[in-house]
Order: sequence, then structure tokens, then C-alpha cells
Amino acid sequence: MMKNNNGSYSHILKYTSLFGGVQMLNILIGLIRNKLVALLLGPLGMGIVALYTSTINFIVNTSNLGIHASAVKELSQAFETGDTDLLNHKIHVLRHWTCITSLLGMMAFACLSPLLSRWTFATYDYTIQFICLAPVVALTIIALGETAILKATRLLRQLAIVSVCGAVGVLAVSVPIYWIYGCDGIVASLVLMAVVQALTVTAYSLRRYPLSLAISKACVHEGRAFLGLGIAFVVSGIMGSGVEMAIRAYLSNAADIATVGLYNAVYAMVFTYAGIVFTAMDTDYFPRLSGISSNGSELNDAVNRQIGATMAIVSPLAVLFILCMPVLLPLLYSGKFAAALPMLQVAALSMYCRGVYLPIEYVALSRGDSKTFIVVEVFSGVLLVSFVVLGFETLGLKGMGIGITAAYFVEMFFAWAVCRMRYGYMMSGTIIKTTIPHMICGLCMYAITNVGNTLWYCLLGVMVFVIDAFLSISSIRENVGKLKR
Repeated sequence: MMKNNNGSYSHILKYTSLFGGVQMLNILIGLIRNKLVALLLGPLGMGIVALYTSTINFIVNTSNLGIHASAVKELSQAFETGDTDLLNHKIHVLRHWTCITSLLGMMAFACLSPLLSRWTFATYDYTIQFICLAPVVALTIIALGETAILKATRLLRQLAIVSVCGAVGVLAVSVPIYWIYGCDGIVASLVLMAVVQALTVTAYSLRRYPLSLAISKACVHEGRAFLGLGIAFVVSGIMGSGVEMAIRAYLSNAADIATVGLYNAVYAMVFTYAGIVFTAMDTDYFPRLSGISSNGSELNDAVNRQIGATMAIVSPLAVLFILCMPVLLPLLYSGKFAAALPMLQVAALSMYCRGVYLPIEYVALSRGDSKTFIVVEVFSGVLLVSFVVLGFETLGLKGMGIGITAAYFVEMFFAWAVCRMRYGYMMSGTIIKTTIPHMICGLCMYAITNVGNTLWYCLLGVMVFVIDAFLSISSIRENVGKLKR
């Protein structure tokens, strides 16, 4: 049996740093890829890629029944017992359902291709392209299932290697295709990228847990146990990818595909590049939280320490991100994406809200409380679409950035209120006292973006960053020091 390390602040920092570092390496690889793709395809081509990928994600999250996500909890509990036979059996059951859902998802995507084309591009002209993308759905579901095995069995270093190898493979496959074929190579590139990612993760998971897939009614029936919490993940997936699909489809119809490309650039930078510290939540935090059997002080401490450690890393990153964005945006993409800068800088403030509400929202999942999780996800999805559309209608791209931050701000309080009522979660006074100064630093940095003088902009921005970094270092030293005493 593994040693329980749920309350360790050092453990949180260790794995946040590990996967943050791995994600940073992935990002550096992704930056090269995105820079080349942006130059080769421009906002229009990136808009097409965004519409394809958001549609694929929507079908994946709908058709996989949440099996890969709920399996992390089931497999993690089996792994904690030390019963190898039980673990192998549950992996066997998971692979049965992964096989079934991948086939169903691929067929559903192919059958719905005309409607998906009409919904995303307002025309049926892309039906054939969508049909050709159907295998991507199956490959993605398979990769998610095998990734769940690595997460639940704590093969975190292998998972980190898989992530890096996948990023390198995607770079090697996609850029040459875009170089030769331009926008005409988007479909082929997405298919090959899915192949590379699926092969990379299965190579590691099958090496540790060999495939033994003999389809049986008993395994299919037993796998229904995954569906209880799995339904919550389905709703979460539908709301998450559905929201992004709806926003991009709205922009495609209300504006143009190039605007979708600008939005996608902002989304990638705020939620992928700047969101590297959140990677460890799904990989390390959720399995640890699932290992806490009851509500109370142990659960509160685990959540509060996660918030504290996350905010200590998020805040300086967000400040530096906002400060450097006038240089980073054209550097990482191209001058054609300059119109997205106002949206990008204000949307970056949403990172503070995410640093608070994500650890809280995982509580419902760790308790197996699918109904509560569904309520929170539906509320947040409707809220985000409403605020983004309202923001775009009133203030254009900058209004969308305001809408994103405002939606996450409301969601932060909503998630806290729900968790407080359902599980008795209490945010400690220490967390509140350390979080508020960080948020103030973020707001000050955003206010500085309105300074017209470049020298003053740099001086004031660096000063805010130094103050925020000092607050974070002090918080980390204090918490780690408490564990040593």
C-alpha cells in the first residue's frame, strides 16, 4: 500500500513543479509549432483548426461516457489496496469500455458530419472533411483511457515522458504538412497527430499493463459501475467542449473565421500556456483527494494547501504574463494577431479565479457526488457563454476577455458556496489573507497596461512582479517550514 501524502505541502509543490516543468517543455515545443502554423496558416487557418478541434472534443467528451475520468478514481482505489489482481481486472474492464466507446464515438461523428459542418461553418461544404476526421475521435478516446491507467497507478514520470514525446511527435508531423499543403493539409495533420499521441501513450501503458482484451458480457456489465461518476464527467465534457464549440461557432457566424482564430490564440495562451500549473491537479491532486475517505479537517487541509500552493505559482506567472504580452503575442504568433492583445491581457486575470475554484470543484468528483458536480458545471457553462457573447456584442474582443474573467469570478464564489453547503468546506483565514494580496497585484498589473509611456510601463510592471514574487516565496517558505518543525 502506498503511503498517504494527502496533506503534504511539499508534495503538492513537487508534483506541481514536475508537471509544470514538463508542461513548460511541451509549451516550448508548442510555441515553435504554433509560431510556424500561425505563419503558414494565419488567423483564418487557425480558425478552421479551432473549429475542427472543438467539434472533435465535443463528440469525444459526449461519447466516451466519462469512463476515462471516472476510472481514475476506481483504479486509484484499487491501486491503494495493493491488490494486483484487482487492479489488473479493473484495467481489463476499462479497456473493454474504451474499445466500445471509441467505436461508437467514431460512428456518431461520421453520421453527424453534415450537421456538424452546418453548425460550425454555416454550410454543408465541410461534410467530407468531418467524415475523414472520424478516426480522430476513436484514437483520442483510446489515448484518454490509457492515460487514465498511468494516472491512477501513479506512473507520473512515465506520463511526463509520454507528454513530451507526444508534443515532439505532433510537431514533427504537423508542420511539414502545413508547409506543403497549407490549409488543405489541416485534416490530414489532425488525423496523424491523433495517431502519434495514441501510439505514444499506449506504448508506455501496454508495457506496464499488457493488453488482454477478450470481449465478454461480464466485463461490459461490470463496467457499468464506472458510469455513475462517469455521467458527471460526460456532462462536464459536454459543457466544457460544448461551450468552446458554441463560442467558436457563434464567432464564425457573428463575425468571421479569422475572429475565431484570434479567440483561439487567446484561449491557447491563457488556458494552455499560462495554465501550466493546473496540469498537476488532474494528474496528482484528484487521485490524492479521492484517497480521503471522509469530509472534515483532512479534506479541508488538502484543498486549502492545494489552493495556497497553486496561487503561489499562478500569481507571479499571471503578472509576468500580462506584463510581457505586448512582446510575446507577435513573437509567438505574428503581427496579424495584434487585435487580440486587449482581450488577452484582461482574460489573464481569470487565472486567479481558476487557482481558487478548481481545487474546490474537484471535491465533488472525489466524493463521487455526480449531481453536485453537474449542477456546478452546467451553471459555469451557461455563465461563460452568456458573458462572452454579451462582452463581444458590447465591446468586441476586449469585451470577450472581460466576459471570461467575470464568468470565472462568479463561478469561484458559486463553487465555494456549493462546497461549503454540501461538504462543510471551510477556506482558512490564512488562504484568504494570502490570496487577496495576489489578486490585488494582478489588478494593479492590468491597470498598468493602460500606461502609455513604455518606460513607466516597464518600471511599474517589474515592481509589481517583484512584490508578487516576494509574497509567493514568503508563503512557500512559511508553509514548507511548518512541515519541518
